[in-house]
Amino acid sequence: MAQAIYEGPITMTRKGIGFFSVEGPSSAKATKGKQEEDLLIPKEWANHALAGDIVKVAPAGMYSDPMGRMPPRASGKVVEIVSRARETFVGTLVEENGLTLLAPDYKKMYVPIVILDRGDAQLGDKVLVRLGEWAADKDYPLGTIEEDIGKAGMHETEMRALALGQGFSSDFPPGVVADAEKLEKNGAAILAEEARSPKRRDFRKVPTCTIDPFDAKDFDDALSVQKLPDGNIEVGVHIADVSFFVSPGTELDKEAVARATSVYLVDRTIPMLPEVLSNDLCSLKPDEDRLAVSAVFTLDSDANIVSEWFGETVIHSDKRFTYENAQEVLDAGSGTMYEELSTLLALSKKIRVRRQAKGAVEFDTAEVKIELDAEGKPIAIHLKERKDTMLMIEDFMLLANEAVAKHLSKLSSKGGSHFQSLYRVHDEPDTDRIENLANLLRVMGYHLKTSGSGQVTGAELNKLMESVKGKPEEYLVKMATLRSMSKAIYTTKNIGHFGLAFDFYTHFTSPIRRYPDLVIHRLIKAHSGGDPITPNEMQSFDKLAIHASEREVGASDAERDSIKMKQVEFLAPRIGEEFDAVISGVTERGLYVEEQTTHADGMINIRLVGDDYFEYDEKHYRLVGKRTHKAFQLGDPIRVKLTAARIPEKELDFVPA
Repeated sequence: MAQAIYEGPITMTRKGIGFFSVEGPSSAKATKGKQEEDLLIPKEWANHALAGDIVKVAPAGMYSDPMGRMPPRASGKVVEIVSRARETFVGTLVEENGLTLLAPDYKKMYVPIVILDRGDAQLGDKVLVRLGEWAADKDYPLGTIEEDIGKAGMHETEMRALALGQGFSSDFPPGVVADAEKLEKNGAAILAEEARSPKRRDFRKVPTCTIDPFDAKDFDDALSVQKLPDGNIEVGVHIADVSFFVSPGTELDKEAVARATSVYLVDRTIPMLPEVLSNDLCSLKPDEDRLAVSAVFTLDSDANIVSEWFGETVIHSDKRFTYENAQEVLDAGSGTMYEELSTLLALSKKIRVRRQAKGAVEFDTAEVKIELDAEGKPIAIHLKERKDTMLMIEDFMLLANEAVAKHLSKLSSKGGSHFQSLYRVHDEPDTDRIENLANLLRVMGYHLKTSGSGQVTGAELNKLMESVKGKPEEYLVKMATLRSMSKAIYTTKNIGHFGLAFDFYTHFTSPIRRYPDLVIHRLIKAHSGGDPITPNEMQSFDKLAIHASEREVGASDAERDSIKMKQVEFLAPRIGEEFDAVISGVTERGLYVEEQTTHADGMINIRLVGDDYFEYDEKHYRLVGKRTHKAFQLGDPIRVKLTAARIPEKELDFVPA
């Protein structure tokens, strides 16, 4: 009988050991409880596969580790690499035994890359390298330098390296630059002509505003509000009509698909679209006519939807608020557009109460904001405050996203040429993860109520969030709960959104910075008599959903790394100082701690925990001293001393103070 060959993505450790799931992600859910263990792929059988590569794997019986570090387990051999997850790597040029090597920044790249020709690049430079040949009998692959980014350790070099390492470049290809230049010349005239189109519903006389962060460069959503003669209230959620300027198949469109998202690093935005669109023609600037795709709701005084309408509009924003400006008007009880803002706020609170009652999980985690000086040096770190005005905008964006998803689902279920839509889905949490979370919380003195089968409701998670409010372990419990959740993804198969407690959800509100939203706009137009979406385009939605989900992860990794790097850089001059921290993780290697003012993570090596031999008690998430029985447990507050700050690695070392 022919041997089974499986195809799918491989996971790799830093040591080059692989793991391969025979079942694949789709069937894992159906067979919970009796899921097969992943196949172990020893380094010598990995056939030079790298993390995330799509590979073909043949089962290879039980494997016994020659060093005896782990029990025998089912193994596999990589027989073919179907496609590489990454073709390029960023890292630092080093020299070893007369060879120039790239030491990759990507932690899962377990080997250096040999550079035969380094051109003008110097040792110690950060470079972007394209992976080349990797002969079967060679330990290391070859690579060619595509870009010399600059001297490692410099702010500009490191920020660009973070983005390039995830495949995002600030520079647009020549074809896109040419398209952008044409729009710079003619865009305003094209916009003015389209604004006169009778097919667009005219909202220019309705009070309208944008509310965004103070440093926002693009305004992709606006709200209009007016009281109707019958006492109801009309609220328009107006979203920049990017699809008017970006047609399928153009150079602009191809590049937007490839990027799929904008990236927000601590000091810059790497936009999905050129600035002429993102910051000008599509940005809903005050006192200018702008094209939009809108979701317009008639609401009663309890914020119930009486009627809704979706389509193309022209708007004219009366005011650009920051969250702070709008909050000041509301707090003062008077000022520009006070009536409109207070009406919107009152409605949004009712919308939120209803969503929470359905079981939407309110994580409300604090975000870190890093202030930089002109040279890019971090000078202050503080937590962003969640103001009522932020929550208000969020409530209306969620309302629009849910309503649009329902609207398109109804239309696509009728078949015909428009038979697909894109959804933003969030699966129920994995039962094993919830069990682990419940155990962890038990150790910390909290009870999370789960069903017999290990499932949890949003209402129970909200009770938990409420019970930790204001306590030292609040941030830790929220982060642990967040980590136990499934990841939200894009897909054409709707399974609802667990975290928001929505049966239908999509992304409609940010087409300047997310490609799926642009597709949703094209679908709305197609269904209301605009350009039809071809069956071919529809067929590409599944692939697009996977790609957009993957690019989103890359962008958020780059964003998180840029914050981490600046946290480490901020603390680097303070080696030897003491800080208040909380124990955020416990492993056999030691304690992970989170410094309380900057929320920076660091590590206390198990050998340095204290004057004793400490053992890892996995069941209770703690380290216990053999002689003294002193315990360090997850969630405990701890006073620590900073001993090392490695900026390039984004790592901090502490010892107990």
